[in-house]
Amino acid sequence: MRLVSAENLSKTYLLGEVEVRALREVSFSIEEGSLVSFVGPSGSGKTTLLNLIGCLDRPSGGTISVAGENPAAMSRMEKARFRGDNIGFIFQNFNLIPVLTVYENVEYPLVMVQSVAAAERRRRVGELLDAVGMTEHRDKRPDQLSGGQKQRAAIARALVAGPKLVLADEPTANLDHATAATIMSAMRDMTARLGTTFVFSTHDPRVIGEADVVHTLEDGALVASRKGGE
Repeated sequence: MRLVSAENLSKTYLLGEVEVRALREVSFSIEEGSLVSFVGPSGSGKTTLLNLIGCLDRPSGGTISVAGENPAAMSRMEKARFRGDNIGFIFQNFNLIPVLTVYENVEYPLVMVQSVAAAERRRRVGELLDAVGMTEHRDKRPDQLSGGQKQRAAIARALVAGPKLVLADEPTANLDHATAATIMSAMRDMTARLGTTFVFSTHDPRVIGEADVVHTLEDGALVASRKGGE
């Protein structure tokens, strides 16, 4: 089933009096339960595209639908609720809350929802910490973790609310090969077990090699699409 669909998607910014075309009539679709990579050099439009898929920004032209909904037709509050119900984010700088433990960071999205009972929160958080190999670090704070451990905690937090879609901006940046391989294996396992769809912005060949579909961007345009392994 198609989870994301974009037609002639464009995004233009104004920097002073200069018009910057970050995306140029990009069209693509993303199927449920797939791992998809958007690749290209810095400035090619990867992060802008993730922001549009994640309903964090509005397109200047074209259309995009996510989980059957049109984000452009939503109010700011409706978008926030939609993101909370459907989308998880893994940021390059992790965005973990420094004063909270690993357990509390992962639990935080469920606390914010407020409709999830404490027992269910404990079950979900415990299950995901185990899945990403972070159970023994659950009581540590972010400043006590390595980069790979922070990333694993961020993955668990992104998945705890059961999103249909997880967006990851350079998920393996600055990680060693073994840690990156472990993280990608965990994501692949989540896709197989839970049907979660992952969309990456990356130039890391380790991530690209795990993708089911690879889209290449250059100067804001989609110049090539291929199946993983080709």
